[in-house]
Amino acid sequence: MTAAPALPRTAADARPMAGDHRPPPDVARSWLLVPGRPDSPDALDAAAASRADAIILDLEDGLPAPLRPEGRRTVRSWLSTHRAWVRISTAGTPDWSDDLTAIADAPGLAGIVLAKTESPVQIAATLGRLGARVPVVALVESALGVENASEIARRPGCARLAFGLGDFRRDTGVSADPMALAYARGRLVVSSRAAGLPAPIDGPTLKNAGERLDEETQVTASMGMTARLCLDADHAARVNELLGPSPDDIASAQETVAQLGDGGDLYDGSALPMLGRAESVLERATRLGLLDD
Repeated sequence: MTAAPALPRTAADARPMAGDHRPPPDVARSWLLVPGRPDSPDALDAAAASRADAIILDLEDGLPAPLRPEGRRTVRSWLSTHRAWVRISTAGTPDWSDDLTAIADAPGLAGIVLAKTESPVQIAATLGRLGARVPVVALVESALGVENASEIARRPGCARLAFGLGDFRRDTGVSADPMALAYARGRLVVSSRAAGLPAPIDGPTLKNAGERLDEETQVTASMGMTARLCLDADHAARVNELLGPSPDDIASAQETVAQLGDGGDLYDGSALPMLGRAESVLERATRLGLLDD
């Protein structure tokens, strides 16, 4: 899948920070949501020490309304020495405005996760307030957002789509059955590919996922999504493993490239698609640090 172009950092981002070792956001598999609570600052440090590919500090649903003013200050302070994404409130709301005021020029701001995105206009308004080229992950959480996914994905500055599964179910009344959610997931996958974005990020792993974690993440992979939101740091390593590429995936891709690459035996009409998939696996593995260049 085509990788999204890397967006330049702002001038304030020049120095190395904790979190710079994580993989690029277009191939990141586990996105750990951590409430920016002022009464539990150790949770932020624990997230930074986790195996998650990306850290999202949550100023929206994960943070009770009375704690939001102090939570914004906590997140802003933490971003002075660490790099992370920040989930902010719905565009156009007072909380959205206050969130952006607090973090717009934070040195460690890696990007924005925009809650309840339903229109490309919301991305444009957010970028207009940031005053710099900061990537935005559009969190699609409603029927309207799913129907507008193509326009959202094509909006300059949108780096990736993510599926807010819980709020989508609340909005539409559909069950958690993968068949009931297949249309929404498929729409995000196709919209992302058509816009040249990386594959989308699937809905979150719940804290009580237990044995369902593997089954649910296998659904993610089967739908063509290559990442998941995580609500528990302990899930990150397993999500990374399940969404791969695995050692077997890499070995198989290397074998395919050796057999079909450089004008090899293109024995039937399926060979070129097979070669393309194999090359994509190896490119992704390299960018994740799983394979030498």
